[in-house]
Amino acid sequence: MLWGPPGCGKTMLAKAIANECSSNFISVKGPELLTMWFGESEANVREVFDKARMAAPCILFFDELDAIAKSRGGSLGDAGGAGDRVMNQLLTEMDGINPQKQVFFVGATNRPDIIDPALKRPGRLDQTIFIDLPDFPARANVFKACLRKSPLDPDVDIEWFSEKTEGYSGADIAGICKMAARIAIRNSINAELEREKKKVKKRADAEAAGTEYNEEEDPEFKDDPVPTITKKMLMFALKESKPSVTRSQYQQYLDMKKKFDSEKVGDVGFDDLDEQAAPSGGASGNASARNFADEADEDEELDNIYG
Repeated sequence: MLWGPPGCGKTMLAKAIANECSSNFISVKGPELLTMWFGESEANVREVFDKARMAAPCILFFDELDAIAKSRGGSLGDAGGAGDRVMNQLLTEMDGINPQKQVFFVGATNRPDIIDPALKRPGRLDQTIFIDLPDFPARANVFKACLRKSPLDPDVDIEWFSEKTEGYSGADIAGICKMAARIAIRNSINAELEREKKKVKKRADAEAAGTEYNEEEDPEFKDDPVPTITKKMLMFALKESKPSVTRSQYQQYLDMKKKFDSEKVGDVGFDDLDEQAAPSGGASGNASARNFADEADEDEELDNIYG
């Protein structure tokens, strides 16, 4: 189960896993399975898992998992407990997948604290991975990935913008790049309109002078007016944006991470196993060595009693 602040690339990470494994990928939004008709939501869950089995090897990805996997028992006004029935059907289908089917279940959520504990038991979604906000190298890579197909001015310093976007999610950085591209398109359209006005004026002047005007040979209109995305455009887009995850919200995610980490069983090394092992006869004076000869004599005495 992938969890973390919104916009940190949980869905893209699941797609990357499927691409690296050369497996089929089925993405399902949690609310898509819920309907107003009795029993149809459970049927939708069964249908999704049937498709995954037929497409094996397959990665079945449930986005917004908290919409259908809330803790059971709190759906008194939920159309007769529809949420609980969907959750029960989901657990049943997950238990029905055997290793030969090669169907891998991946879920993503922003609210892991409301997920039913039965879904996180071993054998189901027993691995929980926290997807944190991107650090400096990750932000630089996000900028490069979002701008790789756009003509970028050489004066643009990706590292400078990466420093200025601390606390931004991957989606926030992608939004800055899209806004800068829209600004470039808007400036290009305005420049083309100005060009058309100049062409009309030059054409009218040429007709008044009795000469012919060829706009294709005019060197003023051969170059692209807005050839690249400039630093000024990116700075304007950065100024108009703000982080989607506030400091208080991010602190809540960090507190949940500490809570989940404390609930996990600590890793025990080989040295710890040696220290925590049951004391043997040679290791402790309190423990006596087991005498198999005396046990054999006791067994013979019992045989004589019942003989």
